[in-house]
Amino acid sequence: MISEATKDILNIRVIHFNGLLVDFCHQTQACAIIRGLRAVSDYEFEMQMFSVNHQLAKDIETIFLMSSPRYSFLSSSIVKEVARYRGDVSKMVTPLIEEKLKEKFHSS
Repeated sequence: MISEATKDILNIRVIHFNGLLVDFCHQTQACAIIRGLRAVSDYEFEMQMFSVNHQLAKDIETIFLMSSPRYSFLSSSIVKEVARYRGDVSKMVTPLIEEKLKEKFHSS
């Protein structure tokens, strides 16, 4: 879905991988991990992830970006819950993702 949603953005590549993120960074010669923070509640988990990644690969930087307040309440769990009960998710996701959620929860 990410590949389809970003297909028209020329400078984005979607790459699937298994294993540790820091190993993937080394394999692809990436020097940084960019992580999003929606709210203070994300901070503790993200700091734990940063600490582990830093222990495993001190040469990989982690950069945290705050989301727009417009999206700070969103999470995949919330979006799926709204979609499951036929709520309107059109302002939360792209049309492609909205359609995929309808297929997942309401195709019987």
